[in-house]
Amino acid sequence: MEALLEKYLETAEETETIKYVGRVIKVRGILIESAGPQAVIGEVCRIEVPRGKGIIQAEVVGLSGGVVQLMAYEEIEGIEIGNRVIASGDQLGVPVSPKLLGRVLDAMGRPADDKGEIESPVHYPAIASPPDPLKRRRIKERLVTGVRAIDGMLAVGRGQRMGIFAGSGVGKSTLLGMIAQNTNADVNVVALIGERGREVNEFIEESLGPEGLARSVVVVTPSNSPPLARLRGAYTATAVAEYFRDQGLDVMLIMDSVTRFARAQREIGLAIGEPPATRGYTPSMFDSMPKLLERCGTSDKGTITGFYTILVDGDDMDEPVADTVRGILDGHIILSRSLAQRYHYPAIDVLASISRLAPVVSGPVTVKVVGYIRRLMAVYAEAEDLINVGAYHAGSNPAIDEAIAKREVIEQFLIQTVEEKTAVADSLRVLGKIADMEIPEEELSRYRV
Repeated sequence: MEALLEKYLETAEETETIKYVGRVIKVRGILIESAGPQAVIGEVCRIEVPRGKGIIQAEVVGLSGGVVQLMAYEEIEGIEIGNRVIASGDQLGVPVSPKLLGRVLDAMGRPADDKGEIESPVHYPAIASPPDPLKRRRIKERLVTGVRAIDGMLAVGRGQRMGIFAGSGVGKSTLLGMIAQNTNADVNVVALIGERGREVNEFIEESLGPEGLARSVVVVTPSNSPPLARLRGAYTATAVAEYFRDQGLDVMLIMDSVTRFARAQREIGLAIGEPPATRGYTPSMFDSMPKLLERCGTSDKGTITGFYTILVDGDDMDEPVADTVRGILDGHIILSRSLAQRYHYPAIDVLASISRLAPVVSGPVTVKVVGYIRRLMAVYAEAEDLINVGAYHAGSNPAIDEAIAKREVIEQFLIQTVEEKTAVADSLRVLGKIADMEIPEEELSRYRV
């Protein structure tokens, strides 16, 4: 009986007796304006819509004089002038617990998979500050992805943030699925931001599979979602990853894609009157990007390793989102359309890609081996036109001769089917043989998991 009374007492203490209430005065596209309530930026409000779905959840995105500017997390059919707007007094929070594993959530952290509610007294704020830079542990351990081209040539550390830059249709989602299935991280958090509706189940059932889903949390905001939902979906996924990191776990955060997050921020910024800057992107987009991406990484408890995809229109690596993200992250993986056209999957352009922490999480002999293989690939790339037209004569240049001789075996190493999974030590042994260098067993033992 006492436990029951305590439950009701806690509810009564958390209930505000004075409601801050306003009224809708205007709807302009995706922007809802109301006279009141008294609220702060980011506060969640309820709009009562008797002729619609009853209650629409919205968030305060701007304040202009006495006018409160809101955007809804869902469709706004049925909203009329005069509808009541009730401030909750809280910003968006996500219920978190180990029960999240194997679940699919929406942008607000609510279940989207018909498997029941996730009841938890613990809520994490969707919008939070990154860890104190002085309290971040240094990255010294390697994370396994199971993809030979990454584990062998572009080593990733636990807590590192990598960008995957690709145009459309070059195998980006397939690569993410391989990483999610094969990684040795404790938990996967997958954010599908602005994804095509038909591809959501494909990714969950095929790319993740039952085993991958069992240790994953998926946050889905499809392309038909309002821009605020696409924006907050990225924050919700990051908050879930932060919860598991705070439990001392190694978390893999996969976000597809940052570009759609940036476009949602642009839509919101333009709607509330921000001036367009570079290629139509508003200042708030450039401000929000580091605030989101810096939340990933190490803390004094656990790690979040981030893989963020960036869509590059027309394969333009200098467009604003790609350029901004590249300057924040700890490395980038470039997917090449020409490789994909040759059915070279995963279509990773190793020479154009870089992992800034690869030397830190690799042994000295491994660094030499990888550098030697990259030099061979670079020599072949420089002479490729001469080789293809038959203008190069064998024996003219020993470096080119060696690059040609080892071209096929390097290609075979880099090509990998979705079903294949190769241990890091095995991948590096193959590279050592190609480079005619033996990586010591004590060095390889660092990479075994």
